Order: sequence, then structure tokens, then C-alpha cells
Amino acid sequence: MKAIVWTKYGPPDVLQLQEVETPSPKENEVRIRVYAATVTAGDCEVRSLNIPIWIKLPMRIYVGLKKPKRVTILGQELAGEIEATGKAVQRFRKGDQVFAWAGLSFGGYAEYACLRENAMVGIKPANMTYEEAAAVPVGGLEALHFLRRGSIQNGQRVLINGAGGSIGTFAVQLAKYFGAEVTGVDSTGKLDMLRSLGADQVIDYTREDFTKSGQTYDVIFDVVGKSPLSRGLRSLKPNGRYLANPQLAKMIRGRWISRNSTKEVIFETANPKTEDLIFLKQLIEAGKIRSVIDRRYPLEQTAEAHRYVETGQKKGNVVITVEHNDKT
Repeated sequence: MKAIVWTKYGPPDVLQLQEVETPSPKENEVRIRVYAATVTAGDCEVRSLNIPIWIKLPMRIYVGLKKPKRVTILGQELAGEIEATGKAVQRFRKGDQVFAWAGLSFGGYAEYACLRENAMVGIKPANMTYEEAAAVPVGGLEALHFLRRGSIQNGQRVLINGAGGSIGTFAVQLAKYFGAEVTGVDSTGKLDMLRSLGADQVIDYTREDFTKSGQTYDVIFDVVGKSPLSRGLRSLKPNGRYLANPQLAKMIRGRWISRNSTKEVIFETANPKTEDLIFLKQLIEAGKIRSVIDRRYPLEQTAEAHRYVETGQKKGNVVITVEHNDKT
């Protein structure tokens, strides 16, 4: 099969199109004929090892100290059709149309991928294309996790910093679904898109610092994690919740703040369940949320897609399309 192989740590050019052996599913695995995958910021960070020092060494130990060995095909998100199943598989059958979050198993940048039956795999929303469905799991599950941790109540004010990316675009829609008044923060070119997703207010961070506006919020979801914690907390109401992905220094300070004030700081990684993917599918089929696709690249141009994602300019998601020459 064709696959984009991760040959070493470094820039996008380390991703090379190669012919590799088609994987065979184990007893508890399904083999998916991949039709679409995505390029996330996380894929780019792992590829280059441009990650915090306290994560870098564990990642090298997991993947390979000098070059990738355990994982050689990146791609966390994918959508396709079940092409074969292991003997013990019960949830799926051949022909099922699915979407999945492969997590640290990766494997999406290929014509075929094998995943465990009990992994984050679900039946594709009926009203989505494979490309649209592939763009759901990472952003949708991350956004759902954090907004649930925010315990949003109807009518509360929620600010999403970095609202125009994979996670942020779903966070805007989910916060609206939970009944919030939503403010989305991102760059100039993404503001109209955020309005189209339902954002009540938008802030152009290139022209205005939301932490200096005097406005306060019940929940702040800092997707990008670039705002100084002290400044962000100034914009948080008493008894409010500040949500973000883990950063060691901020985690330590956040715990102290949570213990010594009425404001709660939550720095953690998402731990989604299959039921969460099913919940997102139901919302999609009900017309409550949708995925946003900025650009599409064929599998052969995955390195170019990585280059674009690293510019930070993408609106929502960048999708990799996988063509199959055979008719089976």
C-alpha cells in the first residue's frame, strides 16, 4: 500500500511517500480502508519534536530515541470503510463506514490502517462525507472534554482563545449548544468563520488583547495556551473556570490558585471515551455541529499540508484525501 513514512525527526520533508506492506488485523482489530485523514498541530509537533522538554524525552523513548521506529506513519484522525475484521471483533463488520481517533498509535497517512475494536472508532455520521468526518475526532473530543469540565450553565459567558483551529471551531459550537454566550478570539481572517459558527462576539487578537478589555467571563478555554495565566485570570469571574491543555509551570501555579482563590484552574489532557464520539455523531446528525475544512491535500502532498499547518493560518482543519486505484 501507499503510505507517508516518517523517516526521522525534523521538518515536513522527513515525510516521504513509500510503498509499505498492508497491515493485517489482529484478532481484536479492524482494518480500515482510509479515504481521508487530517493534519493537526499535534501531528506537526510530534513530527518535529517541537514539544515541551518534559514531554520530549518520554516521546523519544516511546517512538524511538534517534529516529521513529515504533511509529513510522503519522496521522491521528481518519475516516474510511471497514475492509477486514479480526476473528474476535464484534462491534463492526466489513463495509461499515467509520471515523476514528488513532491517538498515539497514529497510522492515518496510509491507504489502510488497523485499529483495535475498542479504540476510539465509531460509525461515521450519515450526513458527513469521509473528509468532513475525519476532521471531527481530535477537535471534537478535546473541545467536548474541556467544556464539560467547565460545567457551563445556560446563559454563562464563555471565551475561547484560539477559536479558529481544529479544537476551537468545535468549542464554539459546543459552547453554544450548552447555552453559553460565546466570545471567540483569533486572527482577522478567521472572524467571519467564527461568526458563521455561532459566536456572539469575536475579538481580533492582532488588534485587541482580551485580557485588557475589562470584560469578564464565567469560563475561559485557552486552546492555544499562549496567554500569560495571570492576565487570563484577570478576565475570569469569581468562581469561574480557566481551562487549558497541560503546561508544567502553569499547572503548578494553577493548583496554587485553585486552592487559594474562588477561581478554578484546570490544566489536563483529555481522556475521551467511545460514548463521547457517539455523542458527537448524534449532534452532527441533528445539525447542531459541523466540521470546518480549510484545505484539502492528496496523500502525496502530506508534507506540504504540514508546512501549511505550521504557518498557524489554517481555519478549522486541513484534510488529507486518499485515493485508491483499485475498484475493490
